[in-house]
Amino acid sequence: MTEHASTQRLRAARRRQRGLTLVEILVVIVILGVLGAIVAVNVLPNVDRARTQAAETQIDNFTAALQSYYLDHSTYPTTQQGLEALITPPRDLRTANRYREGGYLAANSVPVDPWQRPYEYQSPGEFGTFDLYSLGRDGQPGGEGPDADVTNWE
Repeated sequence: MTEHASTQRLRAARRRQRGLTLVEILVVIVILGVLGAIVAVNVLPNVDRARTQAAETQIDNFTAALQSYYLDHSTYPTTQQGLEALITPPRDLRTANRYREGGYLAANSVPVDPWQRPYEYQSPGEFGTFDLYSLGRDGQPGGEGPDADVTNWE
C-alpha cells in the first residue's frame, strides 16, 4: 500500500468520526420546533373539545341516575343532600328501604368534572326540576368555547 492511499484512508476515517456541525444541530432544532408547533395547533383544541364532551356524558349519566333515584323515592335529592345521595342514602330519606345496593352510580364516589372541580347541583332548579352543571375550563359562570358552562338544560 502506498503512503498516499493510507493518507486518504485516514482522512476519510476522520471525516466519518467528525460528528455533527453546529449548523446541522440548529437545523434539527428548527425542524423539531416546527413539528412541535404543528402538533400544538392541531391537538390542543381537541383536548378542550374532549373535556367538554366528557362533561356532557357525565351529566347525562348523573341525569339517568337522578331519574332512577326519583322513580324509587318519588323525589330528587335536595341541594343540601347533593349528588352524594346517589352513592349513600341521605339520613332523612323516608324510603331508604328501597335504596339500591351500591347506590345509583357505578363509582364509589361522585366523579369530578374533567377540570377537577365538583359538579354543581341544585334541586329544585332554576331551569328545570334540577340543575346540574360544570363551570367549564375557567371555573366561572358563563363563558364561551371551552370556558362555557356544560349544563343539563339548553
